[in-house]
Amino acid sequence: MTHHAIIVGGSYAGLAAALQLARARRRVLVLDEGIRRNRFAAASHGFLGQDGRPPGAIAADARAQLMAYPAVTWIGRRAERAERTRTGFRITDAAGESHEAERLVLATGVVDDLPPIPGLAERWGRFVFHCPYCHGYELMEGRIGVIAASPRAMHHAVMLPDWGPTTLLLNGAFEPDADQRAQLERRGVTVEAGPIREIGGEKADVVLADGRVLPFDGLFTQPWTRMASPLAEQLGCALEQGPQGSFIRTDALKETSITGVFACGDAARAAGSVALAVGDGSMAGMAVHQSLIFRAAVQAEGEALPA
Repeated sequence: MTHHAIIVGGSYAGLAAALQLARARRRVLVLDEGIRRNRFAAASHGFLGQDGRPPGAIAADARAQLMAYPAVTWIGRRAERAERTRTGFRITDAAGESHEAERLVLATGVVDDLPPIPGLAERWGRFVFHCPYCHGYELMEGRIGVIAASPRAMHHAVMLPDWGPTTLLLNGAFEPDADQRAQLERRGVTVEAGPIREIGGEKADVVLADGRVLPFDGLFTQPWTRMASPLAEQLGCALEQGPQGSFIRTDALKETSITGVFACGDAARAAGSVALAVGDGSMAGMAVHQSLIFRAAVQAEGEALPA
């Protein structure tokens, strides 16, 4: 069966896109391998009406609501290959099965590549974070460390004093200039130049190479991101370079440089949160639906015109 739309990725953005299309009574296929970016976090914050809930519970509720619509099909497999066809697009999944649709939505997300510091990855999402708006408040104005992984650490370090006393740990990744040091001083940020040996303790103690231990209630760093799926590149979608990695270029209606291919969520913006992903997905779903109506009508008119 040819679907009206295939949505690759069943996390927050993909769910939101599918919901709009299902409510428009369009046949939707969701392909999802079940790996959410925020699966390491115990709670999601900053999403109106869902603040403090486990992110898995938010996603599970959303999926249950979506699957109440009979026009939706869900396949729990990874999408491996995308290609254009005469009438739309074909997706081949990990089992080798092919699926076709008139439109395609890429809600494939990104992968976080963390600084290679022993003990850091084990605390990711619990005591080590990347978004102050998502996790800063819960530190209750405790001690905050910013581990520099790029010049973007300045942005973190200048912001975070609003959530607690902040130390910028350079770790050989970044050296602030005189103007930046003056800015850090105005914000009350302590600067620690020594290299980091590991992260230990019950929360997030930073052990320096010289043996000193700096205890923190939470740490922030700047992971590099990369596409979690090769589909955008397979289709030739244009990418943009953000401060910490590339993402899919879209217009205001979430359509990519390839007509009929839309993208939303973390794969299609330089920053991400659950709230932003849901908004992106909703816009993409509505835009897909309208493209199915108005582009089909224009094509039909054109075909009816005399040669």
